[in-house]
Amino acid sequence: MSDALNKLTILIVEDENDTRKLMHEILKDEFHAVITAQNGDEGLKKFKKYNPDIVISDIAMPIVDGLDMTAQIKQISPNTPVVAISAHSEKEKLLRAIDVSVDKYILKPVDIDELLSVLEIIAKTKIEATNITELAKGYSFNKTKRVLIKDGKEIALTKKELAFITLLIKRLGTVVLHDDIKNVVWIGESVSEAAIRTFVKRIRDKVGPDFIKNAPGLGYKIDVDL
Repeated sequence: MSDALNKLTILIVEDENDTRKLMHEILKDEFHAVITAQNGDEGLKKFKKYNPDIVISDIAMPIVDGLDMTAQIKQISPNTPVVAISAHSEKEKLLRAIDVSVDKYILKPVDIDELLSVLEIIAKTKIEATNITELAKGYSFNKTKRVLIKDGKEIALTKKELAFITLLIKRLGTVVLHDDIKNVVWIGESVSEAAIRTFVKRIRDKVGPDFIKNAPGLGYKIDVDL
């Protein structure tokens, strides 16, 4: 297991059942968690729910194809690496992959050693290189250690509080909707809007009143410039 991969979550989006199962079987021993989806629509929903660190996607899929899904993922989280897999190398698809900011394009049949090498390089260059997210007013966030720091001191957060802060920082400057927050922080649990407000107030007491912004009726965000 690679040290660069074993703390990460990966999303596999592939409509061919055998290929998807094979990739899951191989990658489950390399990654902390492996999520799978059968098409771009399901892939986008699972991306919003689980916030994976890396996405692997076939291009030609029913309902929503891999490149359309990638475009939507990059709007939500521009820094999340996406590896596109295709049985074709047509110039039009390659150019469109560039347009939607695909990070790597791999042709089928996929060589597993090549894929693992690509994923490790991506983890080291695109994820570890941006390990520390610098925020304004003395705040920073260590994405590998999952620690929020203010003025050089770590802020103690519960597991749910950390999941909430991590989600907002992954989508820095963008309003994260209440439903997305519920899906990530309270997986499989029922939670009221009032309980969420109380939860956020408790975090603000720890991190400062201006760190988390409220978008009334929609959700919460952390601004790029606090």
